[in-house]
Amino acid sequence: MSVKITDKIASLKKDEPFFSLEFFPPKTDSGMRNLYARLGRMSLLGPLFVTVTWGAGGTTAEKTTDLAVTCQQDLGLTTCMHLTCTNTPKAVIDEALNKAKACGIRNILALRGDPARDTSVSHGIGEFGHAVDLVSYIRAQYGDYFCIGVAGYPEGHADGSLEELQQDPKKDLPYLVEKVKAGADFIITQLFFDVSKFIEYEDLVRSQPELENITIIPGLLPINGYNIFQRASKLSHASIPKALLDQFPPEIQNDDDTVKEIGVDVLVKMIDQIYERKDNHIKGIHFYTLNLEKSIAHIINKSKYLSKVVAKKEVELEQEESSSDEEIDDSITSAKRAAYADRFNTTNKVISDAKAVHDVRMTTSPSSQLKKLISISAGHGVLGKDATWDDFPNGRFGDSRSPAYGEIDGYGPSLKVSSTRAYELWGYPTKKEDISKLFINYLLKKLDCLPWSELSLSPETSLIQEELINLNEKFYFTVASQPAVNCTTSKDKILGWGPSNGFIYQKAFVEMFVSKKEWNERLLPKLDACGSLVSYYYADSKKEFKTNLPSNASNCVTWGVFPNREILQTTIVEEESFKAWTEEAFEIWKEWKLLYPKNSDSAKLIDSILNDYYLVTVLHHDYPNEAALWELLLED
Repeated sequence: MSVKITDKIASLKKDEPFFSLEFFPPKTDSGMRNLYARLGRMSLLGPLFVTVTWGAGGTTAEKTTDLAVTCQQDLGLTTCMHLTCTNTPKAVIDEALNKAKACGIRNILALRGDPARDTSVSHGIGEFGHAVDLVSYIRAQYGDYFCIGVAGYPEGHADGSLEELQQDPKKDLPYLVEKVKAGADFIITQLFFDVSKFIEYEDLVRSQPELENITIIPGLLPINGYNIFQRASKLSHASIPKALLDQFPPEIQNDDDTVKEIGVDVLVKMIDQIYERKDNHIKGIHFYTLNLEKSIAHIINKSKYLSKVVAKKEVELEQEESSSDEEIDDSITSAKRAAYADRFNTTNKVISDAKAVHDVRMTTSPSSQLKKLISISAGHGVLGKDATWDDFPNGRFGDSRSPAYGEIDGYGPSLKVSSTRAYELWGYPTKKEDISKLFINYLLKKLDCLPWSELSLSPETSLIQEELINLNEKFYFTVASQPAVNCTTSKDKILGWGPSNGFIYQKAFVEMFVSKKEWNERLLPKLDACGSLVSYYYADSKKEFKTNLPSNASNCVTWGVFPNREILQTTIVEEESFKAWTEEAFEIWKEWKLLYPKNSDSAKLIDSILNDYYLVTVLHHDYPNEAALWELLLED
């Protein structure tokens, strides 16, 4: 049954806690398929509702609505679909809202998304400048059908250039009041790591008469890896208290197992502080899951407040199964047997008799699966490949089959900065030399970020800095790379990762935009002459794709060998992930183009790159020879 989030919260008992979970659509089809299995398990924890993040434009937006519909209709979860409105055509917004209503989704989280571009209208988009515009539009078009949520910022909304960046929640209040007056029903906050900042924010919001009774749900991000933790903090402009940061000294920052263990305790303590300092006035916690499950399950089970939700869910499942026993024992049709088999993850064949169905249900019942998930979250048992995919950060070059494969901010392809900041960073390029200079300045750390790289360089890039600069001087615009490594320790300050006493290996690879002429006439013949020693993929903005590898081949380019564990592969380059990233990489060029008037020299330059360049990935398998790839690419 379709239910509004605010109605579900209102139906809870006075001191009854709840939690909700956020998911994003993985970039790859295999990641999406495997997310469905993960959703089935995580739904057993008893979330009050789930949210599905919005990927702007193209197939990503379609995956958002498809995932939201699956959560709502197939899994029976109360679902809230994100919508980010700036730089999104009104027709796309209308299509998403109509599909949501047709499928019984009654909850929308209305967000601004990427800052609106000054030239959006000239490019045929830009009907919505701010989240309040979207809230007003939804109310005008759909009346009271949708329950609408909006974002809150405990440390103030961040926008503008770094020089202008002055976050202040007090400045945001008039805009929040405006969104509530326009029809917003609840607030989910941006992630934070300082509980005192949230407490002050909640008090501040309540001080406004128009906001006194608004539902506020604090948003928390589990700490699954130190780099992800740092990146999320920077993207959201969330401060990290020194006492928290000190719990992750340099010697453990690359040991993901240890970071996760500490991260679980950090989150549990934060949750306890929120409930106790607000005297249960705040009833629920929203988790930014990043599609990861083990830390979430462990945090919920370890929290003295949220574990009550799991205990209640377990009782409900056992009662439901007991009731189902009676139905099965009375009579069972072939159709019912098939439904039970499918529901409990058996094969789709019809089980021949009621006893077989009963046996299957008894061994794989939801309550049993819930107990297994909680046990595994605490480090016991083996859940299988679908869980161990996430033992190490997945990011851009993780396993494309992972449900956690994709972007962490849920906004899809975007520049991650305001127009003002973008002009400060990248100016108004009119020739390839201007683009080349930007990439080189980024490598020299004279530039904070590029459209494809919003954070500072990885330390290992310094090992191949000169080679990358030389490539960019040839107008090969590099967006990802790594050096070859023939065994270093897992504690290496630049290259290390994972548990102690391990050894790390890497194959060199580079991903770059290269002109079609240069690729076809110079690089491609040279690479083909190397035979199987070199692998490559290349594609253009129109999705023309070619490779010298068999279909669906996979290349592990980073792996670690650790005591008492199987070999761990953390970085994989393969066809499905390359195709998914190619679409996004060229979309980012298009986002960059939106900064400039339609027929300006800068827009024309970016258009020429969109039409005349390939995105290519080249990797060299001779990892003992650290210079092999770079000599091959740079030799005359």
